Amino acid sequence: MPPKKTTKAPKTTKAAAKPGLKPKKATAKKPKATAKAAKTSAKKAKPTAKKATTRKGTKTVTEKKGPYAKLPKKVFVTGGSGFIGSHVVQRLHEEGCEVTCLILPHDAAPALVGVPHTRVDGDLGSAAFLQKHMEGCELVIHLAAIYAIWLEEPELMFQVNVEGTRNIMKAAQKAGVKRVVHTSSIAAVGVRPGTEIADESTAFNDWNSPDPYVLSKYISELEALAANSEGLEVVAVNPAFPFGENDLAPTPTGRLIVNAMTGKMPFVVNGGFNAVYVADVAEGHLLAAVNGRPGERYLLSGHNVSYAEFADRLAAILGRKQPKVKIPTKAAKTLGWMAEKFADHVTHKQPIATYRSISYTVGRHLYFSSQKAQDELGYKVSSLETAMQKSVSWFQDRLNEF
Repeated sequence: MPPKKTTKAPKTTKAAAKPGLKPKKATAKKPKATAKAAKTSAKKAKPTAKKATTRKGTKTVTEKKGPYAKLPKKVFVTGGSGFIGSHVVQRLHEEGCEVTCLILPHDAAPALVGVPHTRVDGDLGSAAFLQKHMEGCELVIHLAAIYAIWLEEPELMFQVNVEGTRNIMKAAQKAGVKRVVHTSSIAAVGVRPGTEIADESTAFNDWNSPDPYVLSKYISELEALAANSEGLEVVAVNPAFPFGENDLAPTPTGRLIVNAMTGKMPFVVNGGFNAVYVADVAEGHLLAAVNGRPGERYLLSGHNVSYAEFADRLAAILGRKQPKVKIPTKAAKTLGWMAEKFADHVTHKQPIATYRSISYTVGRHLYFSSQKAQDELGYKVSSLETAMQKSVSWFQDRLNEF
């Protein structure tokens, strides 16, 4: 395999060295009133991993303090170049961690530009290869997976998402890793009837619409949690439908936003989903790393909204007319079936939708609760409007790319 590549952040001035922190100015001493105001302002600032320096003999030992004091120094991350993964890597760096990212050789990883990390080119195919690069890391965050509604070879989904997860667990056990945070999905959780809200105790029940991605995420979560033992702690997190900055693909939720911004969403469908700000999901990964109970799963969800409500709120932010037409669920499934068959026999490329993807998302309410994550991890959910505005702002500068 090619040697590790260390990516360093571009040189910055002291003023930009630490995101969110104002540089110290070389000025005369301020009066006490100003100093007091500065202390008050510091108390109100968002807590980060502060460091305190103590002396042991002739050595200086730096200790982390704050909500992430238990984060280890070295972390191995798979899928770090992805949508959620890039936000996780950024936050780990901000908390003082040295991050090694497993990245596919052909991936230029644009979402990680400017984020310090050590790059390892490779995939999930070899447990021995993974073990070699996990050595010295106490924490592994496993985000890598194939997310697609259609593949010409569906078995590849299970090879990467399921077999790859098994290899991660084997490698972590042999490398002496203490904890693995496995990124699962709401797809691994069952759906309640009507508008009832599901939680971590809701058993998987999507057997009638066996979408390959949905099934692969359910099975991979079973494999991950089965590896939880005295020698290796495993915690699973289940993100809902994320949206926000760095959505380069974009995701299905990001596509809804882009279509609304470009006037390509004149209609909506029946049902609803759980929309969550990607920064909240990234924070949930770090919280699971330090506060999650071994063997448990935690829903990293956000706001339960109907597709019509999401479109209406988006239209209000954009200053556009709300979509009036609602496509019947049966008609949407028919269109999905036609698009899937066209992809199977003509284009051999991923269609805009498939019968199974429509069956999973349309005409039902994919509503989930994050209460367990809030109670046990300290997880917090951002305002839907604020998250939508940030997402719109990010896409606004890049609309010509989508």
